Amino acid sequence: MNARYLTPTQVAEMTGYTVKTLSMWRYEGRGPKYIKTSPGRSGRIRYELATVLAWMKEREQSGAAA
Repeated sequence: MNARYLTPTQVAEMTGYTVKTLSMWRYEGRGPKYIKTSPGRSGRIRYELATVLAWMKEREQSGAAA
């Protein structure tokens, strides 16, 4: 399996959220699941592309009036 991993900057560009928002969501336990590839506060963060796409799909709205 060839999973593609994205940096926070790539996810921000893809979703329209800022890197700072993604960081805040990680701190709050919100947003798409992520992988921390190195320890410490400044550890490298990666997001699996499929996970980000699924997270976005879960938030899809029909736009139809109720």
